[in-house]
Amino acid sequence: MVSWFEQAWTAAEVVVIEFIKAFSSSFYHPPLYQKHTYISMEIQILKTLLIVFLLNHSINHTTRIAADETLSHSQPIFSQSPTPSAPPSHYHRHYLRRILLGLFFGSLTGFILSISLLFSIRHCLFYVNRIPLLTGPVVFSPKISPKALQCAVFDEDVQSTHLLGSSPTSKCYRVELEDGVTVAVKRVEPNCPDCDCSPAQPETKSALRKVQQGLETLALVNYRNVMSLRAYVRHSHDRFSLVYDYAPNGSLEDAMKQARLSQLRMGWDVRHRIAIGIVKGLRYLHFEHTPRLLHYNLKPTNVLLDDEFEPRLADCGVLRLLCGNANFYSTYAAPECFQSCRYTDKSDIFSFGVILGTLLTGRDPTDTFFSNRESGSLGRWLRRVQQTGEARQALDKDILGEEFEEDEMLMAMRIAVVCLSDSPADRPSSDELVAMLTQLHSF
Repeated sequence: MVSWFEQAWTAAEVVVIEFIKAFSSSFYHPPLYQKHTYISMEIQILKTLLIVFLLNHSINHTTRIAADETLSHSQPIFSQSPTPSAPPSHYHRHYLRRILLGLFFGSLTGFILSISLLFSIRHCLFYVNRIPLLTGPVVFSPKISPKALQCAVFDEDVQSTHLLGSSPTSKCYRVELEDGVTVAVKRVEPNCPDCDCSPAQPETKSALRKVQQGLETLALVNYRNVMSLRAYVRHSHDRFSLVYDYAPNGSLEDAMKQARLSQLRMGWDVRHRIAIGIVKGLRYLHFEHTPRLLHYNLKPTNVLLDDEFEPRLADCGVLRLLCGNANFYSTYAAPECFQSCRYTDKSDIFSFGVILGTLLTGRDPTDTFFSNRESGSLGRWLRRVQQTGEARQALDKDILGEEFEEDEMLMAMRIAVVCLSDSPADRPSSDELVAMLTQLHSF
């Protein structure tokens, strides 16, 4: 009996521990600093449940052996004094049936109670080990001091004198911390009167935990062309300050404005490199990062330029995370976002098509040039000039140069027109776009 018990204990312990690891991971994903403790607690509880189950099974096994011995001893008694006219013994059949039914229902009851107890314990563990709502600055970079960040974020002088840009939902500031680190702080306020925005229920604790998990995911982004979240501060239920690396050359929107005013020279080589960098960032989000991420708000103001004019995508997924199913009337948004409120990776591709068209023509998609024309939008205008053979006249005069560069720009315009297709299925993927744009020099 001892040998059987030890073997059953060892085998059952291994099987059930692997089961609970897979079972727990499907319902709850604790942070790294809680994962080991969480699994250790469940293993201890499972060991207790195993002892109860195996004791119950051993008792049933002992009872079954005793019943078999009783039947084996009682059999000769009937065989010693058989009578031809004696009726069959219904008593022993009934006794055996009762034993078997008792064993079956006893095992079934023990199994059901064990599963119920397991679910109850899991519910208690989930409540105890749920992700805590962090207060104060949450810092992911060792270069940033939480105390210095706390003081700088709430400094009214910084917000009034170091404004980098603003939108209906956010304002971005340049902040110099006490330890000499310069960062960009974007204060996001989803509830704004200028947009049809339905917040993702930030007033509930469960929604705040989802936002916190989403921000932690953005902090794990590690790619040259994607801006990683360095820290964040939660001011209230739906207002956050997001901290990024400071980009000294500002955004692509700022660079294009300076180029239109002839304050900045941006040749085709620079614009081509910016376009490739944006697509590489999208490819990383769509295909290489786990879990898969979508940008949801790709536009020139969210494309930052570093010292080498290398683009870095900022605010990846922040709009969806903090605003839920927001409907922003942006000229960079794909048509399906307004028609069916459905957003996919091909919606990011449409936004990139608008940016590529802006790089090629030098025109802002909100320019009255498009509103006064029959086309009404940058994408339709590009499609029309492509069909009428006027694509060369549509190119930005400031980047016209060598003939081979013009040929590359004309091919890039065809790529932009494909990205701006009304049907998402007709648009290329970000992986395909990287190959298409990088091979322009080879044609």
